[in-house]
Amino acid sequence: MPERWLSCLVGERAATWLEKLAARKMLVGLVLGQFVSLLITSTGFSSSELARRGVNAPTSQSLLNYILLAIVYGIIVIKRGTWLKLNWYYYLLLGIIDVEANYIVVKAYQYTSLTSVMLLDCWSIPCVILFTWVFLKTKYGIRKFIGVAVCVAGLILVVFSDVHASDRRAKGPNPLKGDLLVFAGATLYAVTNVGEEYLVKKGDRIEVMAMLGVFGAIISAIQISILERGELRSIDWNAHAILPFLGFALAMFLFYSTVPTILKISGATMLNLSLLTSDMWAVLIRIFAYHEKVDWIYFVAFAGVAIGLFIYSRSAEKDERAAQVAVVDTDEQKNETDEEAQVEYSNETSQREYVESKSGDAKHFSSASTEISK
Repeated sequence: MPERWLSCLVGERAATWLEKLAARKMLVGLVLGQFVSLLITSTGFSSSELARRGVNAPTSQSLLNYILLAIVYGIIVIKRGTWLKLNWYYYLLLGIIDVEANYIVVKAYQYTSLTSVMLLDCWSIPCVILFTWVFLKTKYGIRKFIGVAVCVAGLILVVFSDVHASDRRAKGPNPLKGDLLVFAGATLYAVTNVGEEYLVKKGDRIEVMAMLGVFGAIISAIQISILERGELRSIDWNAHAILPFLGFALAMFLFYSTVPTILKISGATMLNLSLLTSDMWAVLIRIFAYHEKVDWIYFVAFAGVAIGLFIYSRSAEKDERAAQVAVVDTDEQKNETDEEAQVEYSNETSQREYVESKSGDAKHFSSASTEISK
């Protein structure tokens, strides 16, 4: 049954429809969020595996992804035969920031552990909240902040578990440098997510993906020619090097293709909160694929992040429903105003016709009187 206040405002049928729509959007947002979380986990493992084999070509890893985006979505844009909805320099700026964010985070795997990268990457969440609040005027209620706090508390438990279980024994050659790179990359990811949310809502998802692919591929090719030519020549291109490259590119392509839908449904903050579970999926992969033992606190942390996501998404669902109610009320007020204007116009027309008929009768009476007097 729909909530009473909603039924009173828009009627029971409309309230039921609004609640079903909001619940469906919430469920789709949660499922897609976990899908991209799994994808980002697989890219992390691919990058970690390449770093373990001494491959240091972060921009080259992302190039194939941008080429796939440009080809697949570019063909769709060309078939449409329409001009760009937004100016090209928005996409150029987004491409530069996105390429450098990928470069910095993938570079961090050379200096620190997979666990550290995935944990510190959550720095993007407060950045996204700040940027969306300042630039997109997104409103955050107390329930949304509670959801964020519960998610971050789950991550703190993961950190505690790492320290408690001595799980960070493979820290990398320079953990501090790697951690600083992750912070910088996470900040750029936040800028990219907020910028992409703005472009998707103002323009078109297919166009954003196509143009991001085009400019991302161009910028990556230029950067590779300057920074990574020697590294690419020195790589032993066997199956152990090629498969992680291809796996990274495919996962990133699916990730980029799904992210705009999540941004349109749930926003950048919900996307970044969903990505918090990537560390939990990494733990499950370590358990079942590598048969490693992990601390029980990981499972408590996973539950905490899941609860936080649910709280945030429920709050977003209520905000969505309230916004839809406002739209319905606005439409009803507009219809009432149109009806009142129509009634007023009808009354004025009737009065005018009445006055004209009276005036005609008076003229007719006057002319008849004149004829009689004659």
